[in-house]
Amino acid sequence: MFNRKIEKEIMEETNCPIFGSLEAGQILPNYKIGKESVDPRVAYQLVKDQLVDEGNARQNLATFCQTYMEPEAEQLMAETFEKNAIDKSEYPQTAKLESSCVNMIADLWNASEDEKFMGTSTVGSSEGCMLGGMAMKFRWRNLAEKRGLDIQAQKPNLVISSGFQVCWEKFCVYWDIEMREVPMDEEHLSINLDKVMDYVDEYTIGIVGILGITYTGKFDDIAALDTLVESYNQINEHQLVIHVDAASGGMFVPFVNPELAWDFRLKNVVSINTSGHKYGLVYPGVGWILWRDEEYLPKELVFDVSYLGGHMPTMAINFSRSASQIIGQYYNFLRFGFEGYRKIHTRTKEAALYLAKVVEETGLFEIYNDGGNLPIVCYKLKEKASVEWNLYDLADRLQMKGWQVPAYPLPEEMNNVIIQRYVCRADFGQSMAEEFASDLNESIHDLNNAHILFHKEEANKTQGFTH
Repeated sequence: MFNRKIEKEIMEETNCPIFGSLEAGQILPNYKIGKESVDPRVAYQLVKDQLVDEGNARQNLATFCQTYMEPEAEQLMAETFEKNAIDKSEYPQTAKLESSCVNMIADLWNASEDEKFMGTSTVGSSEGCMLGGMAMKFRWRNLAEKRGLDIQAQKPNLVISSGFQVCWEKFCVYWDIEMREVPMDEEHLSINLDKVMDYVDEYTIGIVGILGITYTGKFDDIAALDTLVESYNQINEHQLVIHVDAASGGMFVPFVNPELAWDFRLKNVVSINTSGHKYGLVYPGVGWILWRDEEYLPKELVFDVSYLGGHMPTMAINFSRSASQIIGQYYNFLRFGFEGYRKIHTRTKEAALYLAKVVEETGLFEIYNDGGNLPIVCYKLKEKASVEWNLYDLADRLQMKGWQVPAYPLPEEMNNVIIQRYVCRADFGQSMAEEFASDLNESIHDLNNAHILFHKEEANKTQGFTH
């Protein structure tokens, strides 16, 4: 009798309509875990509903991060969520796939057969930047001590364009490094090659070149930077090195502009990081870092860990994490091949060039990037544009149509310049580009005829800006 009563209660609970359930009439817990369990159907729907007003990720033109993968890739990743990427001995085939990805990326970046490249997956390119910076610091310290330099006399420093991504500021704070920013200006929206060497001294651990500045998508001229560094190294005992932050460009340029020399073809480029979850076309968050030779990764940064019955070398900051993104990266390499990536990225670039033309035809904007390098379009309002609205108003108007478009000031030296940016990703097809262009022109028309403007006074702020 007791069991039948319980069975009846369970059946009633299971058959209860989701929005007729007790939980549907309550506020979701924020501060304390609930006392009772919740039916999985109800829990699923309530959490999904909690996220409903975040907007459509496919319409998010602020983020570089991938928002679409093929169903087969999603299934494969879902089936491997439980695999721990750090357990090399427990999941040797997963470790083999990671190693294969490193090998393929090394080939894309023209690693030399005469050197012993090393690399690893990371949690996004930010961890890759941290590891690259740490390697430069430790190598600089070891060599400086051999030269007899007093390494306590002043902080070591890192030289980088002021258009850096925030992970580099974090690195310098966390590891007690002086960040020396080479200022951007209207004539130098990438690293200023006329001034960069003025920031270098014996305490410089390295220079960071950026292949895809977050603000504008522009490239630092890594080849010209390499020439400057080589000239310095020819006459100084202190040997400078270059780390390339290719978070955005590292998985794009090799397929679309393979002739561009920015990678390990350049003598003084010793390490490169990239984001697999940007133009590597994997969901967040996977990144990669490679060193051109084991010489540039100090041995004290590689740990041999006895874990779960096996020994494994690890050079990561993070430890346990799912291997599913690594497997997703390998799937993409296998699925698309070189030609597939080239076709996808070329089409994405064409969408960006189309949008840049649409923006230019309005006559209202000065374009900083037309998608000619990375598929990114950014612009500012012309000083003589006779409109009462600003880019924040335009961002608001586009958001009414579902589009998330950032407006934000450039770095400190140019923070009086407000720009807007569109990131075109692989899932942004020509049909979507046409729809966005129509919505853009309609939004401009609506603003020109609006009676109320909410950003009447100019303010330097960030709206919808995502690294």
